[in-house]
Amino acid sequence: MNTVTWSGDRHWSQMVCDLRDVAGERSALHPTITITKLSVQYRTVEALRDVSCVANSGRVTGIIGPNGAGKSTMLKAMLGLIPVSGGTVMYDAKPLMDQRDRIAYVPQRTQIDWTYPATVWDVVMMGRVRKSGWFRRFSGVSRRIAQDALERVGMSGYCDRPIGQLSGGQQQRVFLARALAQEADIFCFDEPFSGIDQKTQSIIFNIFHELARADKTVIVVNHDLGESITHFDDLILLNTELIAAGSRQQVLTQENLYRAYGGHVGFFAGEAA
Repeated sequence: MNTVTWSGDRHWSQMVCDLRDVAGERSALHPTITITKLSVQYRTVEALRDVSCVANSGRVTGIIGPNGAGKSTMLKAMLGLIPVSGGTVMYDAKPLMDQRDRIAYVPQRTQIDWTYPATVWDVVMMGRVRKSGWFRRFSGVSRRIAQDALERVGMSGYCDRPIGQLSGGQQQRVFLARALAQEADIFCFDEPFSGIDQKTQSIIFNIFHELARADKTVIVVNHDLGESITHFDDLILLNTELIAAGSRQQVLTQENLYRAYGGHVGFFAGEAA
């Protein structure tokens, strides 16, 4: 990476150009999701208002806030899954919704039809469809990637099990394996810790941090302000509008939590700092 040096005889315009060059190199190496004035309206209800923040690669970012704050709405709006009334979401200098092949998304468990007749293997192989192409046979490489993903989440022994016969934690691990099989750059999860066991939560967080160390972008909608909050690097705190965004220590202040929750939250900010 270039080093910018400041000298008295250099023109201001040249120094600005140098700074932009460095910023450009940084962006190319570590792409950032930039959200600008993102707004969503459901008929007469304003679900999200002018939210501007960033989600950095190499970090595990949590979207938090009270019930009805717009957390899931924000994630879906970012991904182009619901209409927006305003704003932009950019990644690597291009609209994020135009780069869906770089995104792995796991919705809330309540949005999945668990009666669908699919095995664990079927579900994970769905993550290889975009790479392999529709209506084409899966290659040996795709099968190895899927098997490796199942091993990472501790579900390799369940390949032939119908997805509907698994526990909630096991189901969530299978969908995490499907996301891993996609070989994405951006991983988005909507409340992945709802109704799961402690073992699954530990497995999921370990994989989140592995992805972050590989410079992936990991964004997680999370409703819990308990111990799990300490596993996030950055946080986006919402209540229809943005309350705070940044590192966990910057966001989890008593003032920010009071603004978001109105003082009705059983949590002591200092414990997660």
